[in-house]
Amino acid sequence: MPGMKIFAILAVAVALLAGGADAATRSTSSSDTVTVQGTGTVTAVPDEASFSFTVQTKATTAAAALARNGTATKAVIAAVESAGVPEADIQTAQVSLDPVESSDGTSIVAYTASDTITVTKLAVAKAGAIVDAAVGAGATDVSGPSLDLSDQDALYAQALKAAVAQAKTKAQVLAAAAGRSLGNVVSIVEGSGPTPVPFAVGGAASAPNTPIEAGTQEVQATVTIAYALG
Repeated sequence: MPGMKIFAILAVAVALLAGGADAATRSTSSSDTVTVQGTGTVTAVPDEASFSFTVQTKATTAAAALARNGTATKAVIAAVESAGVPEADIQTAQVSLDPVESSDGTSIVAYTASDTITVTKLAVAKAGAIVDAAVGAGATDVSGPSLDLSDQDALYAQALKAAVAQAKTKAQVLAAAAGRSLGNVVSIVEGSGPTPVPFAVGGAASAPNTPIEAGTQEVQATVTIAYALG
């Protein structure tokens, strides 16, 4: 009889150990994960443009060069303001004064003054007219356009949603291929911030003389998501 009791106790112990092993296996299985990366892209037409306008003047003295250039720059600023650009969107980017040496480099024969202003947040459809106004008023150099999206934050949010959806689809495919089921999200890591990618396509914005091609830009977002596997 004592032998029977010992055998029964051993049988119970083996059963408990087996159950514990099975529970441990289930716990390990539920903690398995699959990690995937998703990319979302939203394409939009830029609606804002920025330009830099430079005015340059030469005179025999430094004071005269600065004075004449200042007057010419004020004329350019007045012209772009009259064309509809608010004062808050016009900024002085650079003021410079350089001596002009003689051909043999032994003396200074004149001075060149230049002022550069940056005009931002221009509606693309009106940007050409602003360029014409600035040049007509005396701007001697034009740089731009730098095209941008005024609603970039909203577009990036759309790209994020697309990135998450793509990541989930990839995770489902991987889980199914491995004979597993896809569980809940364990972690999400956002990639870099919004990255507009320009493309030289699209229609031209109407302008009196200077056409501005808006083209399109792609706003991209990436996410890395870990899912539990069932």
